[in-house]
Amino acid sequence: MRRLSNSGRVPRHGRWLAILAALLNLLYPQTASAEETGKLDEIVVTSQRREQPRLLHTGNIERLDEAMIDSVRHQHIHELLTRVAGVWLSRGSGQEHLTAIRSPVLTGAGSCGAFLFLEDGIPIRPAGFCNVNSLFEINTEQAQAIEVIRGPGNALYGSNALHGIVNVLMPSPDSQRTPGAAVELGANNYFRGRASLPFAPEAPWLASVVYTDDGGFRDDTGYRQGKLHLKRNWTLAAGDLLTGLTFTDLDQETAGFIIGEDAYKDTAVKRSNPNPEAFRKATSLRAYGKWTRPLSRFDLDLRPYLRYSDMEFLQHFLPGQPLEENGHTSAGVIASVIFRDSNVHMTAGVDVEWSDMFLEETQATATEGSAFLVETRPVGKHYDYTVTSLAIAPYLQTEYRAGERLTIGAGLRLDYLHYDYDNRMLDGNTRDDGTPCGFGGCLYSRPADRSDGFTNLAPKFSVNYTIGPTSRLYAVLARGFRAPQATELYRLQSGQQIADLDSEQVDSFEIGVRTAQDAITTDISLFAMNKRDSIFRDSEGFNVSGGRTEHRGVELSVDWQLRARLMLSLDASYARHRYDFDVIAARGETFASGREVDTAPRWLGSLELDYAALDAIDVGLQVTSIGNYYLDAENQFRYPGHTIGNLRAALRLAPKFSLVLRLNNVTDRDIADRADYAFGNYRYFPGRGREFFAEFQYSPTKESL
Repeated sequence: MRRLSNSGRVPRHGRWLAILAALLNLLYPQTASAEETGKLDEIVVTSQRREQPRLLHTGNIERLDEAMIDSVRHQHIHELLTRVAGVWLSRGSGQEHLTAIRSPVLTGAGSCGAFLFLEDGIPIRPAGFCNVNSLFEINTEQAQAIEVIRGPGNALYGSNALHGIVNVLMPSPDSQRTPGAAVELGANNYFRGRASLPFAPEAPWLASVVYTDDGGFRDDTGYRQGKLHLKRNWTLAAGDLLTGLTFTDLDQETAGFIIGEDAYKDTAVKRSNPNPEAFRKATSLRAYGKWTRPLSRFDLDLRPYLRYSDMEFLQHFLPGQPLEENGHTSAGVIASVIFRDSNVHMTAGVDVEWSDMFLEETQATATEGSAFLVETRPVGKHYDYTVTSLAIAPYLQTEYRAGERLTIGAGLRLDYLHYDYDNRMLDGNTRDDGTPCGFGGCLYSRPADRSDGFTNLAPKFSVNYTIGPTSRLYAVLARGFRAPQATELYRLQSGQQIADLDSEQVDSFEIGVRTAQDAITTDISLFAMNKRDSIFRDSEGFNVSGGRTEHRGVELSVDWQLRARLMLSLDASYARHRYDFDVIAARGETFASGREVDTAPRWLGSLELDYAALDAIDVGLQVTSIGNYYLDAENQFRYPGHTIGNLRAALRLAPKFSLVLRLNNVTDRDIADRADYAFGNYRYFPGRGREFFAEFQYSPTKESL
């Protein structure tokens, strides 16, 4: 970490920067810089697909390194990403989650594809075939690092980098990885075993494997999940080749919502499961390579990949509980040429992706409820289709050092996505036998075979200004986009014959200051985003398209070394997410400009204190807070928010053996991991109460905590 220096004069045209620098100097007294102390800056890779000091990165970025991941030992990715300002992963049943990054928690049509999830810089799913629970398909438990960029991506990343990017960086044979093995036991018959092999760190290959068996804290909510990641280094055609293989499998008993206002506060009710029949089974497989060859003036970078997924789950959250089955096979390549000299860094490339996708939805039993629900959600098959897609995207991203203090960046991406859709059922808005439904028709509507194409142009402009040797001011103007997903185009509802959808777009402006000093690092950013052509689901389960929203907020991250053994970390955000359109949904809610988007807390925060009491003992206390939020588009119903504490302690038992203890929700507070209001009821996924876990770990190359 670095201390701010006030050496050097700011040109007249930058007087306001000088004022800002002076304020920073008042806040943080001057000491030796990192260069003077020999301390290295943190390295990030997502923004440029190459290693770069975080201080030089233009725009926000958060990196959770291996030490952080290893200390948290998360069961669910939600527990880890609370440590990123402006990010909230609403925990669902088992390993499910919904994501919010500079956004509300998005659900239903329109929620998929708003965030780009990467593994080693490669998207884990096709651009038009997302999964809202995507992160359970990655071995985040054994990642080397996780990097998060909030807001639109740059020209290197295309469709779906709308609200943010999560890049999970898996360990490589040549990295400073920590091999070892561990066994963990805990509340509700929890068991987890994991290993990182081989124990010899210099080997040209590695294997990361984790297996989890959780009994679940609610009735009939256990899950079993296995994850495997393999890597191998090779030499090919005078270049370096790194190959990777990831396999995941999830077999989960899923819990349904509990119903009724404040039901999550009732001890008996919150442990119940109104839908013991619900389940989710999901398998994913990805193989990829990264071939690089440095030449005199430029580098070649080629990343081919193959992907496969298969999933089935009971949609217990919908009347009639239809079963959905979906899957895909896809392949692609990310090809780029990186040019560089002392003042210019430029990346030119093209992404090509092909995929074959399918979806089926079938309802086995009659819908319960009103006559309207029973008649419009019939027994039988609702959808059965395949989609073949082809995506091609050339791009150019460049950074130019305009002077000792100023770096200017610009990028442009042209993205084309084509769909060929084949309906394998009867066309139209009928039952599967062709008979009509009452009350204006069945909810489910199937378009005839068709093709669709979407073209998007995404520019980005940025500046990075040096205030001092340990601080930077940055500003970013960018456009992000999300082409319509296959489910939005071809899984239609009553009244729709053709989905007249455009690509969703967001225009974003961000300005921030980043400092890296001896005892403290800070990153504060202010953002404003306007989004259009969004799709929402109202409280009656109907889709509303053509929506517009505006998003304004501030995010703060601080890491402060209070004492030699005492570290304080703060990650917090305050944001307003509001509708910017007026419509009365057919059969549903009223959307009005100025109202807050549902499931969008203004306040998110995490405060963590880590104390290395001795070389053999490390204790951490984290307090997380979520503000109150509305549960419906009309802003009539609320969840009050909550604050909980989590405690952990790591003890070195011997040079290579350690014991890690975790106590989650220390005060046993009644909370809801997810709350909403739908079909005339408050609905909740109750949060877990106080839970204790203990892990015994063997690390052959690790001598201290």
